[in-house]
Amino acid sequence: MSAPTSVADEDWFKAPALKRIFELLNRDEGEVRVVGGAVRNALMGIAVTDVDLATTWPPEQVVERAEAADIRAVPTGIDHGTVTLFVDGQGFEITTLRHDAETDGRHAVVAFGTDWQVDAERRDFTVNALYADQEGRVVDLVGGLEDLETGTIRFIGEADERVAEDYLRVLRYFRFYAHYGSGRPDAAALKACTRAREKLATLSAERIWKEIRLLFSASDPGRALLWMRQTGVLTAVLPETEKWGIDSIAGLIATENALGWEPDAMLRLMAVIPPDPERVRSLAERLKMSRAEAERLRQWAEAPLLQPTAATTVLDRLMYRHGVLPMCDRIRLALVSARGRAEADPAAMTEAAGHNRHLAHAKAWSKPEFPVSGGDLIALGMEPGPAMGARLQALEERWIESNFMLSKGALLEAGAE
Repeated sequence: MSAPTSVADEDWFKAPALKRIFELLNRDEGEVRVVGGAVRNALMGIAVTDVDLATTWPPEQVVERAEAADIRAVPTGIDHGTVTLFVDGQGFEITTLRHDAETDGRHAVVAFGTDWQVDAERRDFTVNALYADQEGRVVDLVGGLEDLETGTIRFIGEADERVAEDYLRVLRYFRFYAHYGSGRPDAAALKACTRAREKLATLSAERIWKEIRLLFSASDPGRALLWMRQTGVLTAVLPETEKWGIDSIAGLIATENALGWEPDAMLRLMAVIPPDPERVRSLAERLKMSRAEAERLRQWAEAPLLQPTAATTVLDRLMYRHGVLPMCDRIRLALVSARGRAEADPAAMTEAAGHNRHLAHAKAWSKPEFPVSGGDLIALGMEPGPAMGARLQALEERWIESNFMLSKGALLEAGAE
């Protein structure tokens, strides 16, 4: 079945805000077209969230025309020809047709032009170089429609040349393969990515981590991770996986689908790295993760492994001490492991049931509030200071070990001893 060659019936394409941009820039011998992800996703039946456009107008004239039409224009990347226009509260990135005049694999100096073929050929993948004109007709200048039908992610032109223009395209290749590809990856692309893997060290950590995170967010990143391992790219960016492996990803995806879990890029990362606090800290620092991401990894690595037969009161105490999410992360991965062994090992089915019970309990759990404060101990005659802090901590430990049952009165009586 052939892919559609028009996006005219798409709701996002018929939006008045987009029509206004077409009317603004499709005149006086200038032209604008929707390009890239919006066209690709529409043809694949995937939701369109961002609409980017390409135009023959220089960026300065895009700004001038927008302001004359009382449209807010922000030069978000004017050196690279990109202006963002805001219409009806929606932002549209408008980028002038261009080609890379020079590049070192990390940064490019661009030259603007008016040739759609040249603009298409300087893009990364054929499926990202599809345009839609004002009538919604899809314009394919590099064979993207055929590749879209077959699920082929292919570099435009010579793969080595496209990669050398920006080495991040190595990771982008596997990310796009994870999201949109099927079958065996393009051979030329694999060879180019393999040859360029050492160059990934020249990229900024932020760009690398962004691509890894997006790859792990795919509905099933398993095949992409397998090819990344085969080419040595995975070891180049995530050396922590080298002796730990990615075999658990398939089981995690299967468990997500069976139990209705939302895809979680961080949990998927945890599945392929060892829960070693020092290595996790080093990983988070190297990739310059956000504070929240680094903290989640650290807490997961430091959380204890809970036996599936443990009483829920044991889980309560661990969640109080280590947090609900870290314990749930540990339990989820243990459940994935048990499910993976269940077919050959009947005992693993019992393990899985125990982990499921713990997850259900954790979901409904609310952290109790320690009933004693420093003010309570001061009222008993204690002086503020390290000794009082130690007494307060000891009382809290006693309260936790009682499964949070000791009353404030009982704790204060113990505190007065």
